[in-house]
Amino acid sequence: MERTRRSMVRRAGRGLAFGAGVAAGAYAAYAGLTWLRFGRATNGRRPPDSLLDRLMPRCDVAECHAAFVAAPADVTFAAECDLDLQQSAAIRAIFRARELILGASHDAASYPRALVPWAEAIGWRRLATTPGREIVMGAVTRPWDADVVFRPIPPEEFASFHEPEFVKIAWTLRVHALASGNSLALTETRAVATDPVARAKFRRYWALFSPGILLIRRVALRMVKKDAERRARREDVMVRGGSHGREDLLGNVQS
Repeated sequence: MERTRRSMVRRAGRGLAFGAGVAAGAYAAYAGLTWLRFGRATNGRRPPDSLLDRLMPRCDVAECHAAFVAAPADVTFAAECDLDLQQSAAIRAIFRARELILGASHDAASYPRALVPWAEAIGWRRLATTPGREIVMGAVTRPWDADVVFRPIPPEEFASFHEPEFVKIAWTLRVHALASGNSLALTETRAVATDPVARAKFRRYWALFSPGILLIRRVALRMVKKDAERRARREDVMVRGGSHGREDLLGNVQS
């Protein structure tokens, strides 16, 4: 019995080691491919966005994610702006992993929970808006620093900012109304280094950390979809309930 147990433990250990090796190999391959592809976001294949195109026509990286949402555009946009990233255990784990890998100090400060006020509180700035449809946030930073600091730049200075050893980053919350009455939630992130030194550092950083960054975007969109559809269902119930109430009231008056 004891021999069987030890054998099972050894097999389980070998299985875990093999799985860890496969995962490490896949991650290394992804990081290498990301490093090679760095800088190819300028080839015109990214989706057009008039606000982003004006602020950052060329970039080193550009990532766009979208999700179909069974809710009107205004409801979806409100859910995007109100998103609370801390509600996701996966996102909290990614933030914590970055702290551990880079040796960052844990930020115990209290910030707003909704995404846009939270971003503004840590240094991002609103660069452009289309009311009810899109907001563009931006900052300059050195993302490879352990304790990263986001420096807000006035919108009129953002496109021309070229102070060395920085990376300019702009990201959007955006929504498209669909003919069906539903909507498409989108988020795009673009980044460009201001000089060759910053570009080399950012290239290494992006190759290592982009999987976590992109996972945050995907998880966030799923959270937006869930919240917007919940809001839409609640509003639909309220509207139908109000309509029934009005019909009942009208019937009572007529009788």
